[in-house]
Amino acid sequence: ITGRALRDFAPRDEVVVATKVYFPWSDKPNQGGLSRKHIMSEIDASLRRLGMDYVDLYQIHRFDPHTPIEETMEALHDIVKAGKARYIGASSMYAWQFAKMQHTAEVHGWTKFVAMQNHYNLVYREEEREMIPLCIDQGVGVIPWSPLARGFLAGNRSRDKQQDETLRAQSDAFAHDMYYTDADFDTVDALKATAHGLKPAQIALAWILNKPGVTAPIIGVSKPYQLDEAVAVADLTLDAEVMQQLEAPYQPKQILGHS
Repeated sequence: ITGRALRDFAPRDEVVVATKVYFPWSDKPNQGGLSRKHIMSEIDASLRRLGMDYVDLYQIHRFDPHTPIEETMEALHDIVKAGKARYIGASSMYAWQFAKMQHTAEVHGWTKFVAMQNHYNLVYREEEREMIPLCIDQGVGVIPWSPLARGFLAGNRSRDKQQDETLRAQSDAFAHDMYYTDADFDTVDALKATAHGLKPAQIALAWILNKPGVTAPIIGVSKPYQLDEAVAVADLTLDAEVMQQLEAPYQPKQILGHS
């Protein structure tokens, strides 16, 4: 579907196409992880489904503790050299794991990662401790996932977890485990207080776009107007006072989103 839509509506060289590898499609052997076999077979499968000759960014979805880093990085390098991917990226791992993979590529003269897709938003800021400083130092673009905390930062959730929630929100155990603390709701209150005619979700996106190292957040929409609202704040600058007001309620959390 994605490949057909892009062919119909956009010249290939005007879009950036990214895809991932790691999670298995089945429980059969070699159907998951970052072995050379799986990486090589999955890039071919992705290109076949997309109807494309190459992707712009090929990302590993997780760190694979069961495969030697050298095997993974060499396979990714070979994919770039074969012209099947222009660049490679990583996602959802500890900073020491990412640094180790980058170092391995550098030592061997292989292709290094240019992007990190990590869990980062106003109510989960643990990535500011190590990963984001590492990415800034290494010139790696940060493309956070869940910038709206699975919809929590849209401001339509209640401290009473069941009140005024959609069925999807009520059944989202992952979000309830991560985001429903008093400090998180205080952050939502700060979003509403600083909105000034905009929506809380727009301010949350503007906040992340104003953070050092962030290239672009990964957003998901279910209605066209949500995309319009997101694009509307792409160039919105928040002053230091607003940034401080938004960040003040935050309380540290355990590391989440790496598995």
